[in-house]
Amino acid sequence: MKNCLVVDDSRVIRKVSRHILETMGFTVDEAENGQQGLERCDAAMPDVILLDWNMPVMTGIEFITHLRQRAGGQRPKVVFCTTENDVAHIREAISAGADEYVMKPFDHETLQIKLQLVGVA
Repeated sequence: MKNCLVVDDSRVIRKVSRHILETMGFTVDEAENGQQGLERCDAAMPDVILLDWNMPVMTGIEFITHLRQRAGGQRPKVVFCTTENDVAHIREAISAGADEYVMKPFDHETLQIKLQLVGVA
């Protein structure tokens, strides 16, 4: 069973994401900011990470930059899930190491397609 870490400061987004991912057969862990996300990754590196852009403590871009520098940090597929939808943000996320990008709000089908595109669904 694959595991997914949902890093988002919104409890509602974490809950909705968890529900979708669990129906797809994932085990799910949650973090409410990038710092907590890195701590979860240090404890057990997930297969995939759903990552918010705008969070307190540490942004999504800061998180992925630190993640990709860690031992094993290249392994997880990272999908940014955010309201930032302009080309500059998408380009920045991909160049920082993101594998895919999905707009909020998203539904089961959209998330499943994105996870299939990165090879984890």
